[in-house]
Amino acid sequence: MMVLGVVSCSEDTIDVEGLGSVQGRVVKVGTNEPLENVKISTNPGSSTVFTNAEGFYVLENIPSGDYSLAAQKEGLLAVFEGITIIPDVELEVVFEMDVETAGNRPPDTPVLFTPNDNAQDLPVEVQLVWSGNDPDEDTLTYTVSLRNEDNDTVEVYDAITDTAFTVSGLLYGTKYFWQVSSNDAINTAVNSSVFAFTTTNLPNNRVIFTRLEAGNSVIYSADENGESPIALTASSKNSFRPRRNPSTGQIAFLQSVGSQTHLFTMNADGSEVKQVTSQVGVSGFNLEEIDFSWDANGSKLLFPNQDKLYTINTTGSGLQLVYQTSNGNLITEVDKNESTGLIALKTNDLDGYNVEIFTINTSGVLQNTVISGLPGAAGGIDLSINGSQLLYTRDISGSENATYRRLDSHIFIHNFNGDPTTDVSINKPAGTNDLDARYAPNEASIIYVNTSNDGISTKRIQTIQLSDMLDRQLVVQNAMMPDWE
Repeated sequence: MMVLGVVSCSEDTIDVEGLGSVQGRVVKVGTNEPLENVKISTNPGSSTVFTNAEGFYVLENIPSGDYSLAAQKEGLLAVFEGITIIPDVELEVVFEMDVETAGNRPPDTPVLFTPNDNAQDLPVEVQLVWSGNDPDEDTLTYTVSLRNEDNDTVEVYDAITDTAFTVSGLLYGTKYFWQVSSNDAINTAVNSSVFAFTTTNLPNNRVIFTRLEAGNSVIYSADENGESPIALTASSKNSFRPRRNPSTGQIAFLQSVGSQTHLFTMNADGSEVKQVTSQVGVSGFNLEEIDFSWDANGSKLLFPNQDKLYTINTTGSGLQLVYQTSNGNLITEVDKNESTGLIALKTNDLDGYNVEIFTINTSGVLQNTVISGLPGAAGGIDLSINGSQLLYTRDISGSENATYRRLDSHIFIHNFNGDPTTDVSINKPAGTNDLDARYAPNEASIIYVNTSNDGISTKRIQTIQLSDMLDRQLVVQNAMMPDWE
């Protein structure tokens, strides 16, 4: 700041009992930007004025003597200057003011604790822990930045008030880099060093299934003993009927989109979810019964829409009509054998009955009829690897009712070579249903759902060794719609 004295009379002597004045300007430090409405006052008190739009002020008729001249405004650091008022002399004082926090010090650099730098085999949910401090004891917030080495996407989690934060939904077998910045809302944020960690490899979970959570169906994977379950889809969306392709490792599934149901695909760890169908969705009798099939070694999907069967590329292009029923019955299930080109279909009326299970070739020509004209519900079709057998379920009670309740559903193996049909459910507990049967990859066993025939009890996934159909093994409790590839 600058203080100047200007004599306003021509006498050589000074009248110590007279009045003087002080005038000047207030500007912002560093820029000389004028500051308006700054309060200018003296101590001892004389008078108070405020700067105008150009930052100028004038204090007049101040009794001679020593004073402390102050410049004050909310949000700015107050500035004080000692002055001596001399009669008939006009002092000039220029103030430079800075923001109130000008002397505030930035936070200390955050120190990362866990996981340790370059930690290995971490789960896909990791708690990040660090320390933070501010020399002025300002309240701090933190921002966590997370990226992986596979792409340029940076996940940013801000407004964190704790020194720990849990990140979930990480990818398996992936290296991540994380950094924390500390912010006191005054100074520039201060960044920590960068730590790295690597998640564990994806477990060899070959069994996939669904489970109801929060009113929606969630897709899980697990190993052949039902251990190491991993949720692949979120409970915020209704995702069901998963089918893994052994060639690509991808999982296709159905998901509710508004009032419609569409086909989606995802990686084995639940990442890269992509919608396949759009213009024509999956529809028909009872969405819990509808099934689809992989086609063309994982590049296409076959799916039903009412009485029509369509094929579509997994990219969403190339939608084509493959087959349409001649009697108007709905196509509910489809399974295709890649090596023979044989397509198995299950059709039924609007109530789920009048079931027909049969096979066609890729031209839509009928090949074999497995079920026709039998009362009751049937379904769960799955062709064997060589196409010589068809797995299916049928309610042998023949019951037909408005609620589609099945009373005694058994698993059967139909042999296209003329051998007798095998009833696999010879040791099924009374009052239960065997449903949704699928061959194991080696076809030495079958995975299926067993549940009470009351239609509301808990469902459980079990397996049967075809060499010993009396032995039933529990795989997963509270689960349904299994697949094992």
